[in-house]
Amino acid sequence: MDEVPKTYRQLADLVRSKIEGGAIQPGQILRADTLAGEYQLSRQTAQRALTVIAGEGLVRTIRGTGAVVQPRRPRRRIARGQLVTRNPHYGYVFPATSDPMEPWQAHGQPNRSYEPAPQSIADTLGVEEGSEVLRRRRVTSPVGEPPFQIADTWISPAAVADAPQVAEPSTGPGGYLDRLEEAGHGPIAWQETTRVRMPSEEEARLLEISTGLPVLEVSMVGRSAQDDRPVEVTVKVIPADRVELVTDLVRAESAEWPVPPVQPR
Repeated sequence: MDEVPKTYRQLADLVRSKIEGGAIQPGQILRADTLAGEYQLSRQTAQRALTVIAGEGLVRTIRGTGAVVQPRRPRRRIARGQLVTRNPHYGYVFPATSDPMEPWQAHGQPNRSYEPAPQSIADTLGVEEGSEVLRRRRVTSPVGEPPFQIADTWISPAAVADAPQVAEPSTGPGGYLDRLEEAGHGPIAWQETTRVRMPSEEEARLLEISTGLPVLEVSMVGRSAQDDRPVEVTVKVIPADRVELVTDLVRAESAEWPVPPVQPR
């Protein structure tokens, strides 16, 4: 018999164990009112417990429905190396999952539109916040899996003027990066920044996650060889429960083995 929970954390532990043990199945709907009545707790306590497990990706809260138990999703290893390679058919390949040959699928149609630039994008591209900037959006995942990442590419107005094809539905062989480099910005140099944050409501909807589940944001800024100014920013947003970052550490000369004898001073 289950130990009767007295706090929201104890209730969260109990519900988590039932989900992980299979007593509560994916697709089942959990409601704060029902849990409160079953365990003689306040609705506020039950709701806090659901918020905890939503932040772990175990349930997804849908307004008007409740907390829907999510299927177990594989956690993927992302190798954050520094090597940029090139596929002769598709163009540049950046460090991503451990199996670059795994087939991926799109969720919905890739979208291109002119959107008000968020402050971080505007600051990077050197335009005023809220200025209309070309955004190319893709929502993708490994084949057969729910949405894994949102990839938004913002291209500076000056770069669009230099390479108008980057605003077209089809950017041709090698994609928009080849068009930018052909327009005089090559070779583009990239710098990547990674941080963890909470998703917006739109991001949570597109990724089919709770707004309480943190996401990993990987931002990559591409700079022109002409003047070192940013010409594009790609922001990838991935649910935090779906990934783990992996880095192979390299020994510096000072850390060589066997340890050399210490020379007397």
